Formats: sequence, C-alpha cells, structure tokens
Amino acid sequence: MSSESTHRKVGMISGNGIYPETFARAARKHGVETLAAAAFQNETEPHLSELVDEMEWFRVGQLGKMIRFFKKQGVTSAVMVGQIAPKNLFDLRPDLRLLKMLSKVKERNAETLFGAIADELEKDGISLLPATTFLEEHLPKAGPVFGPALTDRQKEDVEYGFTIAKEVSRLDIGQTVVVKKGTVLAVEAFEGTNEAIKRGGSMGKGEAMMVKVSKPNQDFRFDVPVVGPATVQTASESGINAIVVEAESTLLLGMEEVQELCEKENVTIFAR
Repeated sequence: MSSESTHRKVGMISGNGIYPETFARAARKHGVETLAAAAFQNETEPHLSELVDEMEWFRVGQLGKMIRFFKKQGVTSAVMVGQIAPKNLFDLRPDLRLLKMLSKVKERNAETLFGAIADELEKDGISLLPATTFLEEHLPKAGPVFGPALTDRQKEDVEYGFTIAKEVSRLDIGQTVVVKKGTVLAVEAFEGTNEAIKRGGSMGKGEAMMVKVSKPNQDFRFDVPVVGPATVQTASESGINAIVVEAESTLLLGMEEVQELCEKENVTIFAR
C-alpha cells in the first residue's frame, strides 16, 4: 500500500463517485507529473477532466482501446479508482481483447475478472497498483473516527457483525452486513452496499449498525472497501446509527463532509 513517488505517469481507470478526484488530488501531492484518465460513459464525473492531463471516454468492455490510450500517454502504472455500477456490467459489450480474456476465465467474479484485466495490462508493460496508492491518510486507524461514542450494546454488535461480515466476504457474497442486537438484518450481495443498507435499516427501527470489511487475502489492486458521504447519508436516511469499518483497510473519502454529516445526523463511524 505504499505511495511510490517514482510513478511519474499514472493511468486512472475511473469509475463513479468522488474516488477518482480524491485520488487525482492525492497523486499530485505525491509528485505524479502526468495523469491519464480512462473515463466511462454514465459513470465517471465529467469534471474529472479538470484534474488530469488527458481523459478519454470509453464504454465498459473496451479493454484494448483503453490499453492503447495508456500506452500512447506513456503510462506504465495504473490504478482502479471508483466503482462501475452493476447494471453497466450487465450491459457489457466486450471488444476482441476482452472477449479473448473472458474465454480464459472459468469463474467470473470480481476477483477473477479484475485479476485477468491486471494480467492483460501487465502484458503491455502497465502495472496495476494498489487502489490505496497515495491515499494512506484516508485509511482510518483503529478506534472512534466520527460521531457519538458507541454504547456497550453496540460494541457487542461490532464484534458480532465483524465476524459475520468476514465470513460472508470469505464466501465472496459481499463485504457488508447490517445487524441489530445480535441479529443479522441484511447481507450485501450483487445489489451493492447502499441497497443492503436500505433493506437492513428498514427493519432496524433506528438502531441498526452496518459493518463493512475487506475480504480475507483481499487483492488491494481492486475492490477496496470505501465509505463516503453517500454512505453516511444513506445510512442516516435508512435508520442506521453506526458504521463500522475495518481499520487501515477501508478508504474513507470526503472526510470533511463525512464528519459534518456524522455530527448532524448522529451517525457513528468506528474503525475495528
């Protein structure tokens, strides 16, 4: 997870949300001279172009075109920053290079697919860096982060929820669970974190907790757990009063806004 200042030209595989712009600003602070962003239609925020040197738009599935773009910019290191919505993954229109890659992938989950993409990049001399590169200050350490202190009952749910979330993630189902007083209210699957929050929160009557963890042996080049303002807002609106993350393994983005929301909505963030 180290921030290597030797990476002077970095490619960004840029999904949705504030992750790409957060990464771009952090990369500049660490001396990156050239940022080339691969942006995706209906995903990447257009204003990202103001923070990078070059930005080109792609459809999800245009792997060969993206690699040619990076090579043209002299990129030898790339980072995956931001998610692609599941509905767009279902609308995948793969180019020839991606089709060839998919034909060799037997088990199609996030880990195997992104791992195969990393291998394809490597064939063209482009190393996929950890998605936490340059973002160490956004990885909260163990203990209280924002919001009210946890009660003793909530601390019990922290341990319970953490154990369940680790097991669910080990089975490659999801990385988030919603719990209340020793009961699992919701488990994240393909629908994503926010939808799991809404389902669980609707049954929690204002006393539910969400717990988000990394997978055992997680490949931090992709699929890093992320919590941001949208997560806190959704939690608050859904009746969830505590968000537990795995210390030093979860990116906390938009920290100032997150802190303001936690204080305003009485939502706790705690790093386990």
